[in-house]
Formats: sequence, structure tokens, C-alpha cells
Amino acid sequence: MLAATVCLALLAGLASVEVAIAAERLDGEAIRRAFEGNTVAGRYAGTNHPFSEHHHQDGRATGHNRGVPNTDACWTTMADSVCYYYGPRETRRTYCFTVERSERLYILRRQPGGEINAMGTVAPGDPDGASAGSPNWSCDGLISSVPGATHLASR
Repeated sequence: MLAATVCLALLAGLASVEVAIAAERLDGEAIRRAFEGNTVAGRYAGTNHPFSEHHHQDGRATGHNRGVPNTDACWTTMADSVCYYYGPRETRRTYCFTVERSERLYILRRQPGGEINAMGTVAPGDPDGASAGSPNWSCDGLISSVPGATHLASR
């Protein structure tokens, strides 16, 4: 909870305020270096709901989204974005984001579209213990839309 608490305090003043920030857009390799083995925690734009996910080297993302524990979440990076998928291949929901960094703040923008989806911070390791006691699943490495769909899922 420490990572989430620090992030919430940092984001409390930003959640409902439009802020102009000088931000650096990260490529896929920079996103991987920042997220892999660490915990990304923050709030979703618009709803202010929390999320906190530990990004395992094997592609799993343990933690929670909107207070709902992850049981099947996976992550990977592309050339200029990070993508997450939730659920088995048949019903998979896929979300991709570009990532910008301004000091300690990370801004995730929806792809396509570019709208801000969330803001958060990255804490080293798994400070909240999201991996402890979580179900074990494997990630197949496939980032795709739901079968029959022509675009990524939207949140």
C-alpha cells in the first residue's frame, strides 16, 4: 500500500486539474526499463479510480485495477508503447498506451487517440506485495484484439 499511498498523495492535486507539464515521451525500451520488475500505481483520468500493478519479467502484471485484483493480466512493450491484456484469448481485452515521463510522474495516453488514460508513479520492486498469494498464470505474449474486432478494447 506504500506505493499506492505515495502515488495518491502525488496525484491528489492533479486528478481534476489540467496541468501543463514538460514531459519526455518514452520509447518501448525505455518503458520496459522503467516498468519491468517494478510497480506502477496511480489513478485513472476522469474516474480517479486507483490501480497498482507489479510488472513481472515474465510478462505478468499482479496487483489491481479499480480495486479488482488481477487474475490474468499481462504486459509487453512495443516500439513506442506499453500494452496490457486481460483474459483468455477468446475474450481478451487489450489496451495500449504511449508513456510520457515528467520527473516522477508517468502519463499514459490511449492508443489510438492520445487521450490521457492515467497518471502514476513507479516504485522499485513490489512494495505492496502484490505477488504474494496471487494466482499463478502465464502470458502467451500475444497482443491482439478480441476475435472479430477491428480495434483495441476501450476503457
